[in-house]
Amino acid sequence: MKRLVAIILAAVSLGATAQTSAQFKEKFDRQVRSVGAAGVGVEYILDKWASAYPEDTDMLEGRFNYYLAKSRSEEVQKVDAEKYLGQKPVLSLKDTLGKKVNYFTVPVFNDSLFRISQKSIDKAIELAPNALVYRFDKIGALAVYEKDSPDMAATAMLDLIDYDAAKHPAWMFNGEPVSREDFEAAVQEYCYMFYRTGSPNSYESFRILSERMLKENPKSTLFLNNLGAYWQVARRDDKKAAKYYKKVLKLAPGDETATANMKIIEKNKSKKK
Repeated sequence: MKRLVAIILAAVSLGATAQTSAQFKEKFDRQVRSVGAAGVGVEYILDKWASAYPEDTDMLEGRFNYYLAKSRSEEVQKVDAEKYLGQKPVLSLKDTLGKKVNYFTVPVFNDSLFRISQKSIDKAIELAPNALVYRFDKIGALAVYEKDSPDMAATAMLDLIDYDAAKHPAWMFNGEPVSREDFEAAVQEYCYMFYRTGSPNSYESFRILSERMLKENPKSTLFLNNLGAYWQVARRDDKKAAKYYKKVLKLAPGDETATANMKIIEKNKSKKK
């Protein structure tokens, strides 16, 4: 009789405390909205969620966001540039010789916490290889972490493009199917991020990714325009830039980007004359 009562009590207790994954997610989202991604109580919910559902990709993404936010802080640093990471300085002073000194707000990271975030999102990618959101989570975090030398971010993006070319996966983003145009537009967003960073390394990443995408679709005006911008802005070679813009205008005579940049090139040519 005592054993039967114990079993009944255990069953009642389990029924009262067991939560579905959706309930954990709802509680987690509510806490994040209330206190922020790395606020009080978020880790406690994640630990309980992970204990109940260790391979839940929503939980793994939650851990990724928690440890990424926990690892990140910001500092004001002196940088010898007019722009840094695409941003204007937060403060400009003059040194004793009257030279302008610029200070920028720069993200800094705790490496051990950042590595935990990456392990979490890597596990989510392993469990759901066709879910683009997890891959973009990883690439975006790496790009911010690496600042003006986005080598790991660019490599991760190249791996994504290679996987797409080899496997032709049925990509999904937040439960919705991703079209070919949407995939290319998403890659372009990251190309633009590298371009906007404006460092020699990020410009090279911008070029390499654009060339890789053109290998898959040689008539893509998006990535032809990118290479025109690379030669025009990063390398100051209007002649090579014009070749790409002319290719774009052959494919799409009304393309606004190519038309506008060709006008700039023609103006520069007139000034030199």
